[in-house]
Amino acid sequence: MSLRYFNQTGWTAIFNGTDTEIGRMVRVEGWDQATGTALVVDPKRGALRAVTDYEDFSHLERAEQVVAAVPGGGWRVHWTDEGPGGTPLTEQVLAWLITSQGRATAITVDAQGHVEDADGADAFIPPGEDPVA
Repeated sequence: MSLRYFNQTGWTAIFNGTDTEIGRMVRVEGWDQATGTALVVDPKRGALRAVTDYEDFSHLERAEQVVAAVPGGGWRVHWTDEGPGGTPLTEQVLAWLITSQGRATAITVDAQGHVEDADGADAFIPPGEDPVA
């Protein structure tokens, strides 16, 4: 599961797109207290806006909610062909994100400081074990 599927409310709004807007997924930021309608950030207005105000709003989908983060604990992740030129790559697990559903997702950071989830990794290497050969 990609990091883009995580948010605090546990919901994502799906928009089909129009002639001038592409289809998109937008995280739900909250709920209108009077109507109960999901609210998303309108970047043009710089304010929260009800999803039903958009002509291309389709539906809401559940997203994962992070309820805890724990240190990586020495774990590493390995990809057989994600390094430069399709070479093997092994990175440290920075942290484990724990969701409200009890799922753990490994989060890594590369040499440039980019943070990614490791869901596509080929192997998880426990602390003290040698990297995958």
